[in-house]
Amino acid sequence: MARIRCKDSGPELRLRRLVHAMGFRYRLHVRSLPGTPDLVFPSRKAVVFMHGCFWHRHADCALARLPKSKLDFWKTKLDANRVRDENQYRRLVDLGWRVLVIWECEMKDEAQVARRVRGFLADNRETGRDEVG
Repeated sequence: MARIRCKDSGPELRLRRLVHAMGFRYRLHVRSLPGTPDLVFPSRKAVVFMHGCFWHRHADCALARLPKSKLDFWKTKLDANRVRDENQYRRLVDLGWRVLVIWECEMKDEAQVARRVRGFLADNRETGRDEVG
């Protein structure tokens, strides 16, 4: 558990390189925003979270399966993570931010992730949430 990174994970670093290569500039882990988003685009009022499938309970994903031991502990902990995520998304939207979630398993197809991020950042909607479950 101590080796699990909450910042600068492999998938997050790949996402950051991808977004930077597309020409977008961002701030990292802005602590003043709910949930401390991984990538923040202040001029676009947009944030991107890079979520691990296991820790954030990605629906219908093989990487999100529950461990076989201490099932009560893990189910409670991971369900609480999901509820906390939803509350943070709602708070960000209430503050006028747009939210995009990229899942760890989606990074296998970086071209698709690039299209989603480009479309999300180019979108001129005032607020809203674009999350693929």
